[in-house]
Amino acid sequence: MRKSRVSKVKSARLVEHLVAGTTARCAAALAGVNAKTAVYDFHRLREMMAYQLEQQSETVFSGGIEVDESYFGGARKGGRGRGAAGRTPVFGRLKRGIKVMRRIADASSATSYPIIERKAVLDSIVYSDCWRGVNVLDVSDFRHFRINHGRRFAERQNHINGIENFWNQAKRHLRKFNGVPRRHFPLFLKECERRFNNPNPQEQ
Repeated sequence: MRKSRVSKVKSARLVEHLVAGTTARCAAALAGVNAKTAVYDFHRLREMMAYQLEQQSETVFSGGIEVDESYFGGARKGGRGRGAAGRTPVFGRLKRGIKVMRRIADASSATSYPIIERKAVLDSIVYSDCWRGVNVLDVSDFRHFRINHGRRFAERQNHINGIENFWNQAKRHLRKFNGVPRRHFPLFLKECERRFNNPNPQEQ
């Protein structure tokens, strides 16, 4: 990006439009640059965010951790199982205040548990809903608490409201793009993660 022919003023405006959640084509018109230039700059900025967050994801969490899975995209409505056909599963963990997302191949215990095991100190408290992908936590070295959303969404400290708040915000942000290329989806998700962890627009 340092070799770009776009002026520093216009580059700064594109960054501001990215922070504001403007689409690349709209940002191009407002900043007075070619649409392909804005798309290219936005893509590179998302790659930089993803790289930064991947470095931070090496941190091992301890204490209370929320874990949950969500599904993005797809032509059919529905959650898990058959309703998730064509949708992309994403696994998330939260050290109440820090989010780390990871796209996963499926929502099974074999996929999700190794991620938790590598990134959380043993004997940590792990909160989840009744997702069967974390059943293995019941017989692990973690202290596992479930919240049954069919009955209630929170019971004192036993809840996963933090991570579910992130899913809602991420899907609301991505909806404005009317679909994103599957190969670039992880970058858009990392952008959502950085937005959530740094809610101040000036910090973004």
